[in-house]
Amino acid sequence: MKFKILRSSFFKTLSHLQGVVDKKNSLPILANILIEAKDDQLKLSSTDMDISIVEKIDCNVVEDGSTTINSQILYDVVRKIDDNSEIEIISNNGKLLSLRSDGSRFSLACLPKEDYPIIEKDNSGVNITLNSKILFKLIDKTKFAISNEETRYFLNGLYFNVTNEDNKNIVTLVGTDGHRLAKFSHEIKGKIDQISGVIIPKKTIYELSKLLSDIDIDIIISISSTKIVFIIDNIIFISKLIDGSFPDYKRVIPNDNMNILKINREKLLSAVDRVSTIANEKSPVIKFKLLHNVLNLNTINNESSTASEDLKINYNGDDIEIGFNSKYIMDIVNNLDDNEISINLKDNTSPVIARENSNTNLVYVLMPMRV
Repeated sequence: MKFKILRSSFFKTLSHLQGVVDKKNSLPILANILIEAKDDQLKLSSTDMDISIVEKIDCNVVEDGSTTINSQILYDVVRKIDDNSEIEIISNNGKLLSLRSDGSRFSLACLPKEDYPIIEKDNSGVNITLNSKILFKLIDKTKFAISNEETRYFLNGLYFNVTNEDNKNIVTLVGTDGHRLAKFSHEIKGKIDQISGVIIPKKTIYELSKLLSDIDIDIIISISSTKIVFIIDNIIFISKLIDGSFPDYKRVIPNDNMNILKINREKLLSAVDRVSTIANEKSPVIKFKLLHNVLNLNTINNESSTASEDLKINYNGDDIEIGFNSKYIMDIVNNLDDNEISINLKDNTSPVIARENSNTNLVYVLMPMRV
C-alpha cells in the first residue's frame, strides 16, 4: 500500500474517526483504525462495536492495499505536521507503516486487516431525508438533558420518532434525566413513513453532533429496530440503538400551568448565576418567590451564608414560592435564544415549563426541589 494525501484532509477525517475508537481497549484491534487505499480513494473506518464510522476521501493512490494502525498515535503524529504539507504513507508487509512528510519520518506498528471486525453497513429500515443544520439544532437543544445514570440505561440517549399529525410529518427528539425534560420538534416536508420511537445512545449523539456542526447538506437517516445509519455526504455513521422503553414524555409535560412569568433571559441567567455562588455544591437549590411583578431569588448554604436578589418582572399570577436546582435552571435558560422567555407555573410542587415565543416547538420541563 502506498498513497499521498494532503495533511489537512487526512487530519479532518482522522478527527471524525477518533471519537468513535474504543478508548477502553477491550480488544487491542479496536484501538486501531482500518485504512484501505484503492482507485485514488482512501477509505478509513473505526468502531467500538456499538458505533462505527466509515469515511472516504480522494487521494493519490500509488499502490492499492490495506492495514490497521493505532488511532491515537496516527492522530497525534498527523496533528503535529504542518497543515499545508503532503503526507506519504507506505505499508509493504502489513506489520509496519511508514509515514513521511517534509523532513519527518515515522515507522509505526500495524495489525493486519483480517483481524479487524467487519462493519455492517446495510440497514433495511425506514429512510428519511433531513437537513444537517436542522438535525444539529434538534440535537443541540436537547442533548444536555440526557441522563448519566447507568442504572436507568433507557434514559442514556435521545428519543427519536417521526409522527403524522394533521397531515404533517413531525420529527421529535426528547431527552430527560427524570429531573428535567427537553423536547424539540420539526416539520419534515414530503411523504414519510411514521417511525416508532427509538433511543439513540449518548455517545452516538455527541459524535454525530460533531459531524454535523459545520456542514449544511441533506443527509439520509435509515432506522430499523436495532440500528440507525446516517449517510452524511462521504461519511457513513452507524450506531446500535438502546434496547429499552422510553417514558411517555407527553404525560410529563403539564398543560394547566396558568401562572405565566415573562422575563428577560439574560437578566434571569445573571441573577441565578450570582445567587447560586453560595449554594451547596451537592444540592444547589435556589428559591424563586413570585409576587406581583417581582421575582425574589434566594438561597442559604450549610454555613448559613445567604444570597438574595430581586428582579422586576411581568407577572400577575398567584404568589408562589418554589425551589429549583440552579444548574438545571441555567442549562435550560442557556438553551433558549429569545430576549424574553416564558416560565409557566401551576403551584409550588408541580413541574414548570420554559419556552420562547419564536420557537413554540421547543419545550423544556423542570421538576421543582423541596425547599
